[in-house]
Amino acid sequence: MAGWLEAIDGLARERAKAGLTRRLRPRAAGDTVVDLAGNDYLGLSAHPDVVAAAGEALLAYGLGATGSRLVRGSTEAHARLEETLAGWLGAESALVFSSGYLANLAAIRGVAAVCDLIVSDAYNHASLIDGCKSAGRPVRVAPHNDPAAVAAILDAHPGRAAVVTESVFSVDGDLAPLAALHDVTSARGALLIVDDAHALGLLGDEGSGGVAAAGLAGRPDVLVTATLSKALGGAGGVVAGPEAFTRHLVDTGRTFIYDTAPPPAVVAGVLAAVRVARSADDRRDVLTRRGARIAARLRAAGFDLRDPAAGVLSVPAPGPEAAVAWAADCRDRGVAVGCFRPPSTPDGSSRLRLTLNAGVPATDFAHALDVLVECAP
Repeated sequence: MAGWLEAIDGLARERAKAGLTRRLRPRAAGDTVVDLAGNDYLGLSAHPDVVAAAGEALLAYGLGATGSRLVRGSTEAHARLEETLAGWLGAESALVFSSGYLANLAAIRGVAAVCDLIVSDAYNHASLIDGCKSAGRPVRVAPHNDPAAVAAILDAHPGRAAVVTESVFSVDGDLAPLAALHDVTSARGALLIVDDAHALGLLGDEGSGGVAAAGLAGRPDVLVTATLSKALGGAGGVVAGPEAFTRHLVDTGRTFIYDTAPPPAVVAGVLAAVRVARSADDRRDVLTRRGARIAARLRAAGFDLRDPAAGVLSVPAPGPEAAVAWAADCRDRGVAVGCFRPPSTPDGSSRLRLTLNAGVPATDFAHALDVLVECAP
């Protein structure tokens, strides 16, 4: 193993030459940066009801869950959240994990017990890709948002398969054709797994998500995953679907069995956030108006982009260095924006990713939009 750190340094130099160095930037509590980079779409992370619920649970249970879900980590708060999420999503059952990443790994590896092919959209999130890679089954990557291509892959496969997609894609923010995909999968006896992370809280009746908006809630051949860290402003993940499948994950899901449970305070805060989100049509309306406004302004400035399907807006940059400089210039003027470069971008191009936040005051949003345009390369 001699020289291994030198080899690591060499890889770092190669990334730096390609403009792919990443840096951690700790933020202070209460900083004044206008946030167009985080995923707190509905502005619920600091909502008084959410903070109060988390504080009460913190006093009642202490800081951590003290164990895995099957040992000492399951609390009444976890059970209430799972029941509430199942009802909101229109599913028979729901199971909460400590992150959306682990929920995705569990769902895909769970269906691998009964499927012998996984079909993955080319633009899927890294957690879905890692789930497919670790499932121990052949994986076919389908062209992005192409139900006909998925149908052709399934038609050429004689066994049982699972198709994996996002509802709103995390990088470009476009909407998957879920109804058309389900037509394909249901006609061929395949399962459909949908990561609803960027649609939960934003789309569907009462913000019930992209799967519900597509009319697929509660279908026995549809599994829904989501993170609880975006529109709900907390942390954790969920897998929702038939009770037989969540029971299967309790018995066999390694990322459930061997992981410490999410802290009760976070779980209680998320439960309060769900209650707020279900009646937050006013906040969803703010996001819709702001998405249209920012897209129109950027189109007027010469950028080719469409109105966002939910809360993510993808703005192309000439290259990784230009994207980094654009984001840095915005940050220097008090506006945080996402900067996405390969390998985080499935098409190999660099861009800014803007995320809308209903909690940002209107004057701050207007200022951020001016800064974004003025700093554009």
